[in-house]
Amino acid sequence: MNENAPQNFTPLSSLGEFGLIDRIKGNFTPRNAEVSKGIGDDAAIYAIGNGEVHAVSTDLLVEGVHFDLSYVPLAHLGYKSVVVNLSDIYAMNCVPFGITVSLALSNRFTVEAIDAFYQGVKKACEFYGVDLLGGDTSSSRSGLMISVTAMGRGRAEEVVYRNGAQVNDLVCVTGDIGAAYAGLQILEREKSVFLKNPEIQPDLGGFDYVVGRQLKPEARKDVIEELRTANVRPTAMIDLSDGLASDLRHLCRDSNTGATIYEEKIMVDHQVHTIAEEFQIAALTMALNGGEDYELLFTVPLDVFERISMVKDVYVIGHIEDVSAGVNIVTQSGGFFPLEAQGWNHFRESE
Repeated sequence: MNENAPQNFTPLSSLGEFGLIDRIKGNFTPRNAEVSKGIGDDAAIYAIGNGEVHAVSTDLLVEGVHFDLSYVPLAHLGYKSVVVNLSDIYAMNCVPFGITVSLALSNRFTVEAIDAFYQGVKKACEFYGVDLLGGDTSSSRSGLMISVTAMGRGRAEEVVYRNGAQVNDLVCVTGDIGAAYAGLQILEREKSVFLKNPEIQPDLGGFDYVVGRQLKPEARKDVIEELRTANVRPTAMIDLSDGLASDLRHLCRDSNTGATIYEEKIMVDHQVHTIAEEFQIAALTMALNGGEDYELLFTVPLDVFERISMVKDVYVIGHIEDVSAGVNIVTQSGGFFPLEAQGWNHFRESE
């Protein structure tokens, strides 16, 4: 074999994060009859008997990619690390009951620092009623890496996947969106100011809401509970981790549908509008592409409109169409545009 011969390797940037997931998924199919969903949704689902299922989801958080310890308190990071995983369980319409937490640590971390991280983990466990079931620790030469696995339970007939949306279903979103991204812009601005002049203390005044949405998000346990009380089962659901545009396209792709949403129906907090103006970024761009809101995006049949309208903090922002219509947005000025996914995507060339 000629070791000097050119080799045609494919860069990860040619696939992107989701293309890579699809490539891996294409090489694996469930071997066990108990597995009703493997790779490709917010969580895997497997049957445990008597109509009950367990949901399992894992996320990896890497220092310098997902968080910056120059402005993220370790207690907040511990809390957020749990919440982003529990959000995946709720997105399957299941209830979380346990987590494992694994850490890779460099030697710059002290015992007190790790205590602070686990204080945040404990607060999240207490608030969401889940148990810390174990994990692993390892040394790291490149900072802090966090892997959290969340486990939940539910009834097989109540589980909601991404692929169930039907033409004429209503598209719904919980809460307001774009705030986490706006908070990130403020934190990055203040970091930049501090690095140029350490004598200047960070000024987060007036931006407590958006900074809180970035540092300490919450999973929408409350909405899942209220949907059950209202006897509403979504036809498809996904959590908003990568941005509304990207995640709606995921849902439509998996459901083989199109969709139309309306700018005027999307809830955006007034702080987001203020920050968008300051940074000269359209507030709609923040809402569509910001990511990390961890709200829920879901679809429901048209005939439950009255019931869904009574559920607190749920907003109907559009409807599902035939796949031939594509995924589009109608702006407040009446423009009609294809919805482009510009949210977070690992392995892009620019990354």
